[in-house]
Amino acid sequence: MKVTWNAIDAATWDTHHARMGAALQQDWAYGSCMKTLGVHVLRGWVTRGDEPVAMAQFIVRYFGGQLASMALCSMGPVWLATLTASEKKQIYRSFKKTIPLNKLRLVLFTPAEVASNDLGLSPWRRVMTGQSTVVIDISKSVDDLRAGLDRRWRLPLSHAEKSDLKIHRVGTNPGQYRWLLDAEIQQREKRGFIGLPLQFFDLYVQSRQQPSKNILTLRADIGRDRVAGMMFLIHGESATYQVGWTNEEGREQNAHHLILWQGIEELQSRGVRVLDLGGVNTIRSAGVARFKISTGGRVVTYAGSYF
Repeated sequence: MKVTWNAIDAATWDTHHARMGAALQQDWAYGSCMKTLGVHVLRGWVTRGDEPVAMAQFIVRYFGGQLASMALCSMGPVWLATLTASEKKQIYRSFKKTIPLNKLRLVLFTPAEVASNDLGLSPWRRVMTGQSTVVIDISKSVDDLRAGLDRRWRLPLSHAEKSDLKIHRVGTNPGQYRWLLDAEIQQREKRGFIGLPLQFFDLYVQSRQQPSKNILTLRADIGRDRVAGMMFLIHGESATYQVGWTNEEGREQNAHHLILWQGIEELQSRGVRVLDLGGVNTIRSAGVARFKISTGGRVVTYAGSYF
C-alpha cells in the first residue's frame, strides 16, 4: 500500500467520492471551504499497485504556532475497494505514519462505519463514542417511502398537505437564503446547538460550478408569512440535511413534515439516493429525534473516534 498526499485533483476525488456515496465531510468542496475559513486541509490517497483503494480528507488544527497539531479524518477514510480488517489496519497505520506534520501530533479517525470486527481499528484506541444519525434510502418509490412512515409522521404530513402551506424553492444567491441562516443563529444561541460556521454555506455555494445542483433550500409560507425553511447539501448521490427552522405557526401546521417530504421528492429528481438527516439525541433533543426517526429511516450509530 502506498500513500501520497495532496497529489490528486478535484475531479478525480469527486468522481470517487460520488461513486462511493461518501459523507459530506470527505467532499472536496467541504475541504476547500474549510481552507478558506483558515483551517489546514490534507488529502491522502492510497493505492495498491495501480488500484486506488482508499482516500481520506483531514482537517488540521495547530497549537503553539505549528509545534503541535491535531488531524481529524471525519466520516472517513472512504474505502474505494473491498478490504479486509487487516488491510484497513495497515492503511490506518500508513496514514498516521506518513501524514506530513511535525512529530508532535495527534491523528484521529471517526469512520463512517459501525463498530465491528471488520473496522480495522482497536476498541482500546477509541476515545469517544460515536454519534447516531438517521439515514433514509430515497431510491425507493414515493409510495414505498410513504408506507414506511410512522403513523405519527404520516398523519401530520396529511394534515399539512391539506393546509394553506405553500412550499417554494429558494435561490442560491446568499441574499435569498440569508433569512434561514439568521434564524439558525438565533436557535443555536437559544438551544446551545453547535454546527458548521454559517460562512461555510456561502463558500459551499461559491465553490460549485452549478450551485443549484448542490444545494436545495425550501421555504414554507402561509399567505405572505414565512413560517419554516430547510437547507440540504448535495454531494454525489447523497444529500445531508443541514439547517431547519420553523416558528410557532409553522409547528402548528406541521410545516417541517411537508417541507421534508417535498424535499425528498426534489432530491429524488436530482438523482439523490441517500439522505442523511443528521445527528439524533433522544435525551437533549427528544422532539427532533422523534421527528427524524419517525420518517422510517434507519438509525445508524457510528463506531466513534479513534487515535
